[in-house]
Amino acid sequence: MRFRLSGAELDTASLRDAMRHPGSGGFCSFEGWVRDSNEGREVDGLSYEAYAELAEAEGERILQEALARYGVTDARCVHRTGDLDVGGLAVWVGVSAAHRDEAFRACRYIIDEIKHRLPIWKKEHYVTGESDWVACTHVYREHEHELHHHHHAPHMAAPFVPDYSRQVRLREVGEAGQARLAASRVLVIGAGGLGCPVISYLAGAGVGTLGIVDGDRLDASNLHRQTLYDARDVGEPKAMLAAHRVAALNPSVQVRTWLDPLHAGNAVEVFGQFDLVIECTDDMRSRYLSSDAAVLSGTPLVLASVYQYEGQLQVIEPGAPCLRCLWPHEPAPEAVGSCVLSGVLGPVPGVLGAMQAMEALKILLDLPRPRDPALSLVNLLDLAITRLPIDAKQGCALQGGCRAMAQQALGRAQEEADIDLVFDSLEDAIEAGFQLVDLREAGEIAAEPLGITASRQIPATQILAHAAELAQGRQLLVCASGRRSAHAARLLRAEGLDGVHSLAGGLLALRVEG
Repeated sequence: MRFRLSGAELDTASLRDAMRHPGSGGFCSFEGWVRDSNEGREVDGLSYEAYAELAEAEGERILQEALARYGVTDARCVHRTGDLDVGGLAVWVGVSAAHRDEAFRACRYIIDEIKHRLPIWKKEHYVTGESDWVACTHVYREHEHELHHHHHAPHMAAPFVPDYSRQVRLREVGEAGQARLAASRVLVIGAGGLGCPVISYLAGAGVGTLGIVDGDRLDASNLHRQTLYDARDVGEPKAMLAAHRVAALNPSVQVRTWLDPLHAGNAVEVFGQFDLVIECTDDMRSRYLSSDAAVLSGTPLVLASVYQYEGQLQVIEPGAPCLRCLWPHEPAPEAVGSCVLSGVLGPVPGVLGAMQAMEALKILLDLPRPRDPALSLVNLLDLAITRLPIDAKQGCALQGGCRAMAQQALGRAQEEADIDLVFDSLEDAIEAGFQLVDLREAGEIAAEPLGITASRQIPATQILAHAAELAQGRQLLVCASGRRSAHAARLLRAEGLDGVHSLAGGLLALRVEG
């Protein structure tokens, strides 16, 4: 553990020596001492109380964030508990890094987040004989914008205890059901319009462990429907933002985050670590991967999608029809609507996400629900919900079954693992010997030209008709998000063009990195 609580005095020399690494050129430490006054009152000592289990988990999370954010070699923190005299060392933070700047910034980040987020309460003892619980509110946020949504409860004399009384009163839930929720592990893929209500409701309900997978950063265009965030969060990783909102909403929930999308090589293993998975992206490829991984791992899956004023909802349980039973093969990205291309009103994914959360809780609590497999169509203009039965004898059953289809699909995906390539700039791709092929529509190109003359423009819908032109050399297909380019690259690979690749994340990824 990089973070720990200690009831004994701290040996700073041994703490510092443990941070020595051959690759570190800089070391920075912070020491917080007990002073003899606070806001005009004379102090003769402090007492610290901590909700130990949550403090250690959140402290460890903060240090891992610092390692990832600033690229430092090592980071450690020890926080005292119990009674301390004036002059006593209350908290120690140490960071070693290759360069001093990273060490300074990471050290400041850690102490600010520790003081702001951890369930540790400070009681001041005054020379008058009085005592008072006080909040650690004097925290600084760096100008580059640190995550800021980490609320704490000032003047709290006891750890926060979640109150589930309203749902426990339900006969079908009760104390036994609440205990089941506390022991449950749920993975949420996507922390956007669908994922925000899912994460909020499951955290509020007291699900014990939430996994959050999202590789995107918050964009201003997300805010009208992604209600976990606000304008100050723009540019930050959604997975980390969502994790901190969960910590603020219900600190008893353990959160695990994945900042990279799942892939064919790890999806089945990750699914196997959870009792239930909820797929909340607007990426059809992610939905198919999730369906395949759910089938192979035997993990229940709740799928939803949104198109303008409508949505679809499907629950896939072990032995039930999967996504491929409805549509055996993944459609082209152009054939599937998205919020970016088709538009959406904020409440639409909010409603579908709330329905996903409800389906998840029904499964976790074993509440009554329809047992016949069906696809639910939700129209929010006329408030109609239509259930379309899924015939288990059709679809995958004609191709060897869901498991066989899933294994074949994941096998193909692993063979195509080298399709997506990451570059810092288009110029780097050209220097690496690639020819650029812009798959966007004319309107997209006019609005945001590549600015590189050495590129070919072929709409994604016409890519196979131009396969012969792309047979020579190494081609890098480019689109806005990387979805159309990845799909086109797979089509061309199937035609024998092994030199075709896709720009991972598309032009959006380049803008984020820049």
